[in-house]
Amino acid sequence: MVLDDDEFAELALGVDSEFTRLFTGVPGESEVEREARTDAAADIVADLRRADPVLAAYAERLLSMAPVPLRRPAAIRRTASIGRVAA
Repeated sequence: MVLDDDEFAELALGVDSEFTRLFTGVPGESEVEREARTDAAADIVADLRRADPVLAAYAERLLSMAPVPLRRPAAIRRTASIGRVAA
């Protein structure tokens, strides 16, 4: 019995969750990290198209399903502001 998509990919395609994260990303990655990851993923997909078309199709599907952008929530800074009233 397969419990989740990662386990299915590992059993059916021989890939682990690290492979999956390469194509889907991780919550909190910066824009620079996302760009580097997607550039590397595109190169890997190009290689996979020649070597393993089924795995390439799976990787492309992961890329298309990834939430974009995966950014950290912006921190909200609150500063106390004390206004002086002119007398």
